[in-house]
Amino acid sequence: MFILSRLDSVVPETFQNQIRELVIHNVGELSSVAIQADNPLYPLYQYGVGMEVHHYLDAMGASGGLAVEVLLALDADAPDQLLGFALALPAQDNPQACALAFLAVAASHRRRGIARALLGDLQARYASVELNAFAHQVAWFENMGMQVLAASGPQVLMSSTGHASGALIGRVDIAPIYQSAEVLQIHTYLLNQQGEDAMLEAEQQRDERLDALTAQANACVQTRRSVH
Repeated sequence: MFILSRLDSVVPETFQNQIRELVIHNVGELSSVAIQADNPLYPLYQYGVGMEVHHYLDAMGASGGLAVEVLLALDADAPDQLLGFALALPAQDNPQACALAFLAVAASHRRRGIARALLGDLQARYASVELNAFAHQVAWFENMGMQVLAASGPQVLMSSTGHASGALIGRVDIAPIYQSAEVLQIHTYLLNQQGEDAMLEAEQQRDERLDALTAQANACVQTRRSVH
């Protein structure tokens, strides 16, 4: 069994650490480039996506103008143990709209209704929920009442209303993260460890996968349009 806890101010450090742990273990699904675990660039994206989530958590309770809400799924018998989380971005100009930025459940607790409960909580409180999903995830979100809107690069834009809200959603700028000294250090380490040829091949593998996912996203949207 699990319980949900909703936070819109500072997340306790113990839960921040568990959220980061979940992100690191699920970066393939959470990263917009869907990096695979066997790709030598994987550690770089573990750091990058981890830092992106860290910036969102840092923004909570701060006066930076970035609206962030975190939903925690906790073990009912041990409420200090995190089983899953959702990170949502409430719109700045529409109290009825939000975007789901991250959703992850511990591998040991999947297929127990946790992700369904996390998304369902958002849907119960916001008339419009938007998110990006990879093509293979679309059917699950459709079962949760989400509707396909359009292809968005390697992902599919989905909405609970069937149309884009047009709401103003504040997001972290990830470009500085991937241009940071820390990422450069990780890249240099990987380059020394793997060699230049392996790193070039890793980048090509990542880009080819992105191209394939983009094609899948477009095909997914076309299929839904032809049905409707």
